[in-house]
Amino acid sequence: MATEILMPALSPTMEEGTLAKWLVKEGDTVSSGDILAEIETDKATMEFEAVDEGIVGRLLIAEGTSGVKVNTPIAVLVEEGESADAAPAAKSAPATAPAAAAAAPATPPAATLAVAVSGGARVLASPLARRLAKEKGIDLSALTGSGPHGRVVKADVEAASSSPATKTPTAAVQTPATAASAPAAMPAGPSAASVAKLYEGRDYEEMPLDGMRKTIAARLTEAKQTIPHFYLRRDVQLDALMKFRGQLNAQLESRGVKLSVNDFIIKACANALQAVPDANAVWAGDRILKLKPSDVAVAVAIDGGLFTPVLKDAHQKSLSALSSEMKDLAGRARSRKLAPHEYQGGSFAISNLGMFGIDNFDAVINPPHGAILAVGAGVKKPVVKADGEIGVATVMSMTLSVDHRVIDGALGAELLKAIIENLENPMAMLA
Repeated sequence: MATEILMPALSPTMEEGTLAKWLVKEGDTVSSGDILAEIETDKATMEFEAVDEGIVGRLLIAEGTSGVKVNTPIAVLVEEGESADAAPAAKSAPATAPAAAAAAPATPPAATLAVAVSGGARVLASPLARRLAKEKGIDLSALTGSGPHGRVVKADVEAASSSPATKTPTAAVQTPATAASAPAAMPAGPSAASVAKLYEGRDYEEMPLDGMRKTIAARLTEAKQTIPHFYLRRDVQLDALMKFRGQLNAQLESRGVKLSVNDFIIKACANALQAVPDANAVWAGDRILKLKPSDVAVAVAIDGGLFTPVLKDAHQKSLSALSSEMKDLAGRARSRKLAPHEYQGGSFAISNLGMFGIDNFDAVINPPHGAILAVGAGVKKPVVKADGEIGVATVMSMTLSVDHRVIDGALGAELLKAIIENLENPMAMLA
């Protein structure tokens, strides 16, 4: 019996992808674990493995096709002696899924939510479908899901929104109290056509959004609209660190190791999260998760976007180990070769723009992280020394963006103080 191979969700944020390259051809025999294709996700180019064995009867999606929705059939496997004539013809145009598959959001199954309904039963629904249903007053229990395993998806809610029978009674007529408590719809920006009209007669190049840019736009919009940011600012004097770094690099030169200031910042943040464990936390919807290890994410700029690879257990690693791991992660991030587990997770992030001469800035929290540290450039400035004399010091400005749902003001200040103390007393970090 023919088996359809579906476009996989290779990352939690993947909604669609580009079938970059087929590594098999029609007629090839494949086994479970064989690499079938290279797929470009919203973050990286990844290899896609077969989970079944058989013969490639038909390649349904042509190599290089972009915008292939998750769960869209991309190939057909047949058994020995079975004809592939019944398999659908290949598509070379941008892929479209069958009605049910196209309707399914590209949220991986793990993100499916079981929503309780008044009758005590539970309805499988995607997070987006659940939110839309709440906004539109749709009773999810009255819908038949078209997603995997009967899951209610966005298209099901939109199709039902015009049917009054699916709306909850309270949604039909809202009292002032319920109207005030109803979630406001996300403000929609101007359409592409209306923006283009503003620039009629002007020379410009239109740049279509790739998967990474769409994901960045969606996640950072979500972050600024849903996370109550507050900001804490401190200056740190780096002279002791710069001197200590020079000494270490001289000793490590024979091993080919060169520590950067950013390596010290990573270590300082990792140790600070251990010293202030209540700040080592993430927001999880209806609860807070307090992490035991210090898993620190570091923003890496790449062509067309950025990655935030995570250095796990950073508090347990030496400066040279952190430096080596960071160089490896950054290199593979720039070539988009990171695996999802290497840029997911963590409770805290660092964004350093000091190398571009930026004095200070406010970074946007990457959900579900509790905080992100924005690092500016080290600049020579006049300072008042401990003895009251005026002197010159290398001063770096830092801004901690904090999610107030997770970390209160005093706790955030305690975390930033611990980071500063680590950086101003770098030898203590190695104790």
